[in-house]
Amino acid sequence: MPLTLHYHPLSSSCWKVLIALYENGEPFQAELVNLGDPPARAAYAALWPTAKIPLLVDGERVVPETSLQIEYLDRHHPGRIRLLPESVDAQFQVRLWDRLFDLYVMDPMQRYIAQLLRPEAQRDPLAMQASVDGLGMAYDMIESRRGEHAWAAGDDFSLADCAAAPALFYAAIVRPFSPGHVRLAAYFERLLARPSVWRCIVEARPVFQYYPLKHALPARFLSGNGSSA
Repeated sequence: MPLTLHYHPLSSSCWKVLIALYENGEPFQAELVNLGDPPARAAYAALWPTAKIPLLVDGERVVPETSLQIEYLDRHHPGRIRLLPESVDAQFQVRLWDRLFDLYVMDPMQRYIAQLLRPEAQRDPLAMQASVDGLGMAYDMIESRRGEHAWAAGDDFSLADCAAAPALFYAAIVRPFSPGHVRLAAYFERLLARPSVWRCIVEARPVFQYYPLKHALPARFLSGNGSSA
């Protein structure tokens, strides 16, 4: 029985695991989750009570939380590349950068979008500004600590880059990089050039219409077959 990923193609969290699966090459079945449909939501919550996406299912085993899902994939279904290095010290760096991208880029970005999903009268301008300011701090932190290596935690693509790609994709629409974020911008372009990342963008195109900032999406993400399109 193949792995099953319960997901939605617009979700940044789902992209994180999709990128890992595409990099790994392990066959899997993608199951679209409609959390807006009460019966579908109830059935999904029966798998895992939080009813959050994505959720990875391997036979009778249910694996929640994106970082754990990727580590599970790497350990139990090793594929074309390893997303966690063998060295304990190298693993520490990968997990550190994974946390930095999840907590300081993806999280404030998602909180900002959550405000946009509310009726305008119910939005909290202070919370929205705090999210934008948080992204600025995160960009500065990444820029100052990027180093000269190609990927987030070293010379090899890893779990940390799976986290970085969707976080930066959506965050850069909320708060674009400044001219001083030279290393960050170059790193983002390398991520976009990765086939696994671009595949997620292409697969999301039919549902970008539901994204609250769809009007701000750069044209190259709406058409073409590569990051330079």
